[in-house]
Amino acid sequence: MTMLLALNDVHKSFGALKVTDGISLSVNQGETLGILGPNGAGKTTLFNLISGDIQPDQGSITFGGTDISGLPAHKRCRLGVGRSYQVPQPYSGLTVFENCLVAATAGAQLPEEEAYVVCHDVLQSTGLLNKANQLAGSLTLLNRKRLELARALCTRPKLLLLDEIAGGLTEHEAKALVDEIKAIKARGVTMIWIEHVVHALLAVADRLFVLNFGARLAEGAPTDVMNDPEVKRVYMGLDA
Repeated sequence: MTMLLALNDVHKSFGALKVTDGISLSVNQGETLGILGPNGAGKTTLFNLISGDIQPDQGSITFGGTDISGLPAHKRCRLGVGRSYQVPQPYSGLTVFENCLVAATAGAQLPEEEAYVVCHDVLQSTGLLNKANQLAGSLTLLNRKRLELARALCTRPKLLLLDEIAGGLTEHEAKALVDEIKAIKARGVTMIWIEHVVHALLAVADRLFVLNFGARLAEGAPTDVMNDPEVKRVYMGLDA
């Protein structure tokens, strides 16, 4: 398999607080890596480092064989790093379609004609086509989550970062979202998914990586990781 993303000994501190402590990990093309960890473990900081929202203090990040450690977020997006945010951040005063169009034209720099086609196809695949002309600010939580996913997909990502996209949804809504993510995976998109809804994550992930206090706690096949005594103790509060 071809490696798409690699982090090598990545460190990040905010003042005296060390939030990423020597993280090394890799993700292959077409793979879905699930990220688990208790609150405050450094999961979103890890995403911010990969997406370019913040820069590492030490270590390197390579994407497609290119060192992107110092690149800003918009340049990483144009290389193929797309992401969603834990709290959906649509342009509330724009329509659903206009939100996607911004992602396709500004994020992926697609020409207008191609951007329209991409937005139509993405909205159709995420179940939002019938809401294309609705203001984003009027959507339900499920549809805001879907729009967050749609906007990320409209940047034409090679790597999709999903940050707790199932959080706050009902069981039925989470299942519908998982089905959509499985369809994205079937199209060959590489994904890293942070999620506290563990059964949703386990339905898609090929491999799990567990963080605790900014450092690697466990990594491997989902069954092995979930049965790890230290993961049970730290993440699930169980004394194995």
